[in-house]
Amino acid sequence: MGNSEGDQIGRPVRVVSMGIGRGRNLEEVGALVETEGAKGADLIALPEYFMGHVPEPLEGATVPFMAELAKKFNTYLLVPIHRVDGEKCYNSAVLIDRNGDVVHIYNKLFVAAYAEMDPYDPPISPGEKASVYETDFGRLGLTICFDGLFPEVWNKLAEEDAEMVLWTSEYSAGICLQAHAINHHYYIVTVNGMPFPQTDTHTKDCTVIDITGEEIFHEEDMEMNISRVTIDLDRGLFHADHNLEKRDKLLAERGDDVEMERWWDREKWFILKAKRPGVLARELAREYGLMEMRDYINRSRREVNEIRGWDFR
Repeated sequence: MGNSEGDQIGRPVRVVSMGIGRGRNLEEVGALVETEGAKGADLIALPEYFMGHVPEPLEGATVPFMAELAKKFNTYLLVPIHRVDGEKCYNSAVLIDRNGDVVHIYNKLFVAAYAEMDPYDPPISPGEKASVYETDFGRLGLTICFDGLFPEVWNKLAEEDAEMVLWTSEYSAGICLQAHAINHHYYIVTVNGMPFPQTDTHTKDCTVIDITGEEIFHEEDMEMNISRVTIDLDRGLFHADHNLEKRDKLLAERGDDVEMERWWDREKWFILKAKRPGVLARELAREYGLMEMRDYINRSRREVNEIRGWDFR
């Protein structure tokens, strides 16, 4: 599990992004999941419509099949499907937990509204709200494809305290996602697959964007990507304002436990992370009164808007 137990430092989460294209049957995809699951993972994510645009209910072939694999390998598994629910259809990302139970369903908020972009009957219905789920390793946000272009989705995920956001898609958004990461300071993991074999210029990239907005991992292959990364959810990003004296006191008194990983002079940012097992840097920083970057921005926005008399969030 992605936590601070044993000899692990911080809150490491093992994430597998499977940027596979369509064209494989369920057993073939399952074999790929088995291979990665056997290596150990906290989360395995599949791309949008990896089984194609075939409507199926939650109890159809795909989700129960993948639920058995999640349970077998003690991992969370994200399974996007073209989901039938009564008389409606949704573009859904189904989250299965380590016990093989469906624990959360995210329905894509920003579906293609133009008829020529949504030829399905019935058309894809939009979801109602942005989605964060509390896993045993941290707060996971879910997004799908076109959601990447709408800041309000990403704003809401930040308001819900997402620590990592999965973006599952059929195309690569490139630098668009870096803007969301730098605005909200959560990790973004992409899992992107296109129809197989590759027939156009889109790529199957599996990218990880840091809490600073910087791309820290990128894999790209014209046939298939299966990318494995470990993310430390205990790394905290802070602004210099109101924090420097507290940071210096923390490092002076607990320098064996926590270190400043990096300082950005122009931005006046710094990152704190744990140095040894059993220590959580973000918790320790709160004990010393440091305020993380996202909290600082939100507090400033709230207080200034109250002075103005605005109800603007």
